[in-house]
Amino acid sequence: MGWGFGPSRTDAHSQPDCVVKGRPFHLFRLLLQYHEPELCSFLDTKKITPDSYAINWMGSLFSSNGLPEVSQALWDIYLQQADPFLIFFLMLIILVNAKDSILTQEGDSKEDIIKMLEQSPALLEAEDIEDLFSLAQYYNSKTPLSLRKENHNLFGSSLVALKEEDMDLSQALCLPVSVPEILQANQLQPEGVRFFVVDCRPAEQYNAGHLSTAFHLDSDLMLHNPSEFALSVKSLLEAQKQSLESGSVASGEHLCFMGSGREEEDMYMNMVLAHFLQKNKEFVSIAKGGFMALQQHLADINVEGPDNVYVHWIVSTSGSHSSLSSADVRVKSLVNKMTFALKSKSVNVKEKMISFIENTSTPVDRHSFTFSFPDMHVSSSDRVGKPYRGVKPVFSIGDEEEYDTDEIDSSSISDDDRKEIVNIQTWINKPDVKHHIPCNEVKETGHMFPSHLLITATHMYCLREIAARKGFAYIQSRQPLNSVVKITSKKKHPELITFKFGNNNAAGVEILSVERYLIPNAGDATKVIKQQIMKVLDAMESS
Repeated sequence: MGWGFGPSRTDAHSQPDCVVKGRPFHLFRLLLQYHEPELCSFLDTKKITPDSYAINWMGSLFSSNGLPEVSQALWDIYLQQADPFLIFFLMLIILVNAKDSILTQEGDSKEDIIKMLEQSPALLEAEDIEDLFSLAQYYNSKTPLSLRKENHNLFGSSLVALKEEDMDLSQALCLPVSVPEILQANQLQPEGVRFFVVDCRPAEQYNAGHLSTAFHLDSDLMLHNPSEFALSVKSLLEAQKQSLESGSVASGEHLCFMGSGREEEDMYMNMVLAHFLQKNKEFVSIAKGGFMALQQHLADINVEGPDNVYVHWIVSTSGSHSSLSSADVRVKSLVNKMTFALKSKSVNVKEKMISFIENTSTPVDRHSFTFSFPDMHVSSSDRVGKPYRGVKPVFSIGDEEEYDTDEIDSSSISDDDRKEIVNIQTWINKPDVKHHIPCNEVKETGHMFPSHLLITATHMYCLREIAARKGFAYIQSRQPLNSVVKITSKKKHPELITFKFGNNNAAGVEILSVERYLIPNAGDATKVIKQQIMKVLDAMESS
């Protein structure tokens, strides 16, 4: 059947993007994660993307599996609504309705689950349709408006051009929310979406200026001091609960995380976000553009104007003007007390860490040292991998100021499909394993996975624990020690270690893969790895 939509009735399934890996499906995954993080996580773990089961839902408006009378009842209401985003919420309700059945399929194959999902609209009956739309509208009312406003370019009727920054929804860690919506939402009636803003910038930036209603959660704590971080998260959730009970202007069921808006600094906020998402916390979003976007927006709307309701919204900890009610002030005071105590502790941790680095580094260069080796002649009998004449191996251990932007993240290669499953203790006890280093593997997104590094005479293995099978792990990577070209740590976060693997050739060093780990007592760990690498290189040189 052809669709006779005018401009106002253009919908997602009529768009060219309604293809495998198309943008509508990435947006739907963010919507699913926002409302049903447990279900989203289950499907992600199974590598089941929305396009694998919902492409026909969108393409046929659920008619490919349903009875004709059901499709007719559904289309009648759908077309009257003339809302291009409504299909996303109908898809969401169908999944929510099937959630219990889906989660019981842990042992089933990916293909079987996809087949079951594809068929789920067939369970709808004509009398269900009214409830389906009511639930869709309810979930819509609990969803940030930014889902719509920031994605009008999905539809052909939109006059909004597709901006480059908006192009890759597949890379979004969670649903982005615009700064104007964050500021306006808490002025609305209680039944709308309201945000509890969590400022994840470093303490000094927060102190210099922040949204007056924002709770401070120093994302550095997650690396520096996990126990303090856990306490801080507990305080955050308690403050959110109290603000909701008091009806504060700062209150909201929806957690919105705000970073600086600078990618490098916000890497640690991404880890915090990943932490909440891994705990299946619903209603988690990120402030698009961070604090920089907030400052720009307030400048754009002339925040100093006498009639502006946001005039007192940016405050510093040295002195804050506030137009909040007395109940708001009490909650805000509680928030400030908690965050100030945590900031003070985090400063002490930083000072201790700096002192440790300064007392243990070499006197020549306090923050790095590099191994260099004599030039080697190349003969026809030399094995592959030896340096060419004039090319020094560049294996080094040191600090880095910032991450390279052209690094290759080996962890992105078709994750668990290719991996062997092993018993962790059996591998740790193997006679050729010289060192066992418990750690967390850190992905580019900030997600962390409990892991184990095992060092043998010639290789470094990463075993990633399998959450559903205690005591077992995937072999995440096997890297020859002679392929390590660089080991670096962050000055501020010495526990976060980056390994770069590659080889030397006439053109220089070729980086083939990069792995990052959060390692307690990282200094001891890198020392034993360094010593083993040196033995391998010495053996190569003497052979």
